[in-house]
Amino acid sequence: MSYEITRKMLLLEDVAASETLFIYVDFRSEVETHILIAELLKQGKRVAVPLTLVKEKRLLPVVITNVEKDLVPGYCSIPEPRLAIRISNMVVGREIETIILPGSVFDERGGRLGYGGGYYDRFMAHEAPQAKRIGLAFDFQVVDRLALQAHDELLDLVVTEKRMIQGIR
Repeated sequence: MSYEITRKMLLLEDVAASETLFIYVDFRSEVETHILIAELLKQGKRVAVPLTLVKEKRLLPVVITNVEKDLVPGYCSIPEPRLAIRISNMVVGREIETIILPGSVFDERGGRLGYGGGYYDRFMAHEAPQAKRIGLAFDFQVVDRLALQAHDELLDLVVTEKRMIQGIR
């Protein structure tokens, strides 16, 4: 299923047109992103992945050039950029054209529930409000309508192995 989602992502015009993308690194049962990241790097894209700053409750985008060499276990054992590249490869949010993010549940409007920390919602609202927002999900993670809170940010698109769901942002 992750492969099919990756295939669809690589065909998206918004992804093709983006020079700088911010994409999560998969963990546990999330849609896998290693192949997508590697392919985007092969295409010459500038790919940033999140470094979680727990005390500040924010995500810091850090550019990587190699999925295998540039990532180490970080917050909650989620792969994050290694220490040596964290400062030199930081990206500011206004440079990001597309954000590709995970979630636990999505809805037909582009609503998304994350894992409770609000990291991505804050990042989208304050750091990169201009960026296209694309959620990756398995189709079974999509429901008709979520009870969202005021701080929950809507997505432009949710891509599953079976369909593309246009958000209402």
